Amino acid sequence: MYLENLVFDARDPWTLGRFWEAALGTETLTDDPGGYETRLAVPDGPDLDLCFQPVAQPAHGPRRLHLDLRGGAEQQQVVDRLLELGATRADIGQGDVPWVVLADPEGNAFCVMEERAAYVGTGPVAALVLWSADPERDRDFWQWLSGWEPVDEGGVLALRHPSGRGPLLELVPEDEPKRGSTKNHLHLDLRLEPGDDEPETVAQSILARGGQELPDNPEVPWRTYLDPSGNELCVLPARG
Repeated sequence: MYLENLVFDARDPWTLGRFWEAALGTETLTDDPGGYETRLAVPDGPDLDLCFQPVAQPAHGPRRLHLDLRGGAEQQQVVDRLLELGATRADIGQGDVPWVVLADPEGNAFCVMEERAAYVGTGPVAALVLWSADPERDRDFWQWLSGWEPVDEGGVLALRHPSGRGPLLELVPEDEPKRGSTKNHLHLDLRLEPGDDEPETVAQSILARGGQELPDNPEVPWRTYLDPSGNELCVLPARG
């Protein structure tokens, strides 16, 4: 099983997808009525597909998963370029911090980060930042799920692809608990590989590790779960 997709719910998937494609320098995979998809390929590291799916109504509530972009020594130039592409400055209560908070055209906040040693080799996305009620527990859960490995990131519990390249997956203490059935604006998809356990075995393992399965949708081939902190994720069948 491996991490394949970062999925955005979007009112206008094509506009949002093209913004992020320009922001990250990624490659278009799909541009059709079903949505927009673009691939972030990290040399000698993982691929991550950014998928933008249409939703009738935008989600409400806090962004429990967001992107940190690599800025480093060129932080101000990166910020200026993103503003030209259609980003806006955002105030989420961050106060006086060394990173810059922006929002994409649909209001999804993201950060442009200062120089950090941990971001060497990440590519344009430094980190995927996921809220957690118990970061240590959830890092163990996502390590098993993704096959990514623990790394030391200045006191933040994080995982990284075994290549040592590509973005970090950071588990950070949540500002507030996940509430009811409110869906995350962004979520992660994992893909089974040929030879992995059967989907039902995977489902039982997710439940045993504190996850929860959401009601089945017979119109799609994947299964949807919550991690132990209530964050959505999907497990897609093996290709072929």
